[in-house]
Amino acid sequence: MTITDRLRAAGCVFAEDEARLLTDEARTPAELDTMVRRRVDGEPLEVILGWAGFHGLRIAVEPGVFVPRQRSELLVRHAVTLAGPGAVVLDLCCGTGALGAAIAAELGEIRLYAADIEPAAVRCARKNVAQAGGEVFEGDLYAPLPASLRGRVDILVVNAPYVPTDAIALMPPEARDHEPRVALDGGHDGVDVHRRVAAEALQWLSPGGHLLIETGESQAANTAEAMAHNGLTPEVITDDELYATIVVGARS
Repeated sequence: MTITDRLRAAGCVFAEDEARLLTDEARTPAELDTMVRRRVDGEPLEVILGWAGFHGLRIAVEPGVFVPRQRSELLVRHAVTLAGPGAVVLDLCCGTGALGAAIAAELGEIRLYAADIEPAAVRCARKNVAQAGGEVFEGDLYAPLPASLRGRVDILVVNAPYVPTDAIALMPPEARDHEPRVALDGGHDGVDVHRRVAAEALQWLSPGGHLLIETGESQAANTAEAMAHNGLTPEVITDDELYATIVVGARS
């Protein structure tokens, strides 16, 4: 049985592409066999490879971190259109730091900051934003950030968890079994963390700054309501091709 056949039998939708990636990355036949077995057992491809492709970048990925999704490119695209030269960008709930790294790669000279509560995510993010000179802080939401950032953030991007607690059991095993619960569980309606982010956003955004949150189609109205309740003017943006939804909140 070929590698492609083994992967297809295990339920991998893009078995041929995955087989090529695994073959390219393996240094020996024995390592390739181990990598294929890990994939057949359900481990995320990106964790096995040690990287995820995102917005033209190779984003370092470790076991136990949230793997960046292609749908998050919608958030990156809109952040880039809103950011001016030398913008201060904050990637909150940053995971691997993929959003911040991608925005920096597009814009060049920005001042990039990121934060996450998960130690493994922080380690990855520090690798991924190093080229952009980004700083990464470990802690819950805004808590670990330097006070000097208050009122200075031009672009605040957030890919916080937005899966309702009861829906986590319905997620693909790759996510449900291998990514940290704190990166998936958005509370009873999926918007608990969004509300916490929105509640303090005005304290950190500069005049004319923007908060951009990735959300689900079913959660978008509640995410927008959280922004409006806390003094921001929200706009819901969707992309059917990426199957992505974001809410952009503007500070006046």
